[in-house]
Amino acid sequence: MKTIFLIEDDYALAQAIKKQIESWGNKVVTVKDFQHVMEEFAACEPHLVLVDVMLPFYNGYHWCTEIRKVSNVPVVFLSSASDNMNIVMAMNLGADDFIPKPVDPMVLTAKISAILRRAYELGEAPQTMSHRGLTLNLGDNSIVYNNERVELTKNEFRILRTLMENKGKIVSRDRLMTALWQDDCYVEENTLTVNVARLRKTLDGLGLSGFIMTKVGSGYIVE
Repeated sequence: MKTIFLIEDDYALAQAIKKQIESWGNKVVTVKDFQHVMEEFAACEPHLVLVDVMLPFYNGYHWCTEIRKVSNVPVVFLSSASDNMNIVMAMNLGADDFIPKPVDPMVLTAKISAILRRAYELGEAPQTMSHRGLTLNLGDNSIVYNNERVELTKNEFRILRTLMENKGKIVSRDRLMTALWQDDCYVEENTLTVNVARLRKTLDGLGLSGFIMTKVGSGYIVE
């Protein structure tokens, strides 16, 4: 089951789209606060975003731009303004498709299924991981929180990736040491301690105090 994040202010249309997509076994989360879309985006960690062009406060182009700052998740525009100018603008901002309104439910479902299949079943999954509003970019070893981007060192990135891949589970120090030891270079145990401390300081600076918890005698956990 994949999660679709729907940014649509027409309530009746949003509910119709939600019903159609969920009838095919996927989950749809509709935006509630059109002023704080990115917070809801980060919270639901979607596999695909459906966004209208005309929205309250900020248009769909704005939100596509903000999403592209932190994620490569597929973005599909829905709009009655389906002239060439709008389509070109959407694609230039990183959209994966543009579906004109009125929306044909079967066409919408078919296109979403095709994009999800290409992105996830064919090994082209978006190169990000998200948890508690924090996005880890796997391509450039950076993190983004509240639109603030910070680059991590190679070791900090490997530690955080391992922890986020196992969120909710305790990861032993030995396993983290193995994650660090990928270049046939000896890694001292103190290296892990130093890098975890530095990573925590970075996360604290972003407002994510307590993101990495120590389990005495066991290891570390991201909850």
